[in-house]
Amino acid sequence: METNLSENDKNLAAVTHLSTFSKYFFPFGNFILPLILWTVNKEKPFVNEHGRQALNFQLSILVYTILIGVVCLPFFIIFATDFVALTEVLDSHYHEVTFHNIKNFSGYIILFFIVATLLLGIFIFELYAVISATVKASRGELYNYPFAISFIKKHQPLKPQEHEHTH
Repeated sequence: METNLSENDKNLAAVTHLSTFSKYFFPFGNFILPLILWTVNKEKPFVNEHGRQALNFQLSILVYTILIGVVCLPFFIIFATDFVALTEVLDSHYHEVTFHNIKNFSGYIILFFIVATLLLGIFIFELYAVISATVKASRGELYNYPFAISFIKKHQPLKPQEHEHTH
């Protein structure tokens, strides 16, 4: 990367990555704060690239989380019907409940464990990636988030011949 980066540019890029953790303090903070920092400092190439990367990664994490939810939704619906039957059994026979009355209880446990593991994995992966990006930015290096989908593409300036209109 450039050797003439200012400390301000490095710090802005690092703060842009760290600002994604604001989602733990207010909804959509992981999009709002980096977007503000990126938009205000877009004219600085180093900050521009880090801001683009941070937003692409946050959008990717959102997509992956939604995909986990969509994949698990049918299982939740199937288990929900069993859960309704379970509550009816508990209401009508609360003093006679046996393990046999609780159908597919292991299914609930397995589904919960799978979803919790996937979401915990995404959380740990996100922590690792954002901290790595922050460290790279503070050192004046570029960072490409792993598994990030490029929603926001790099802006390529037009070449002089592309500016001309043909009649």
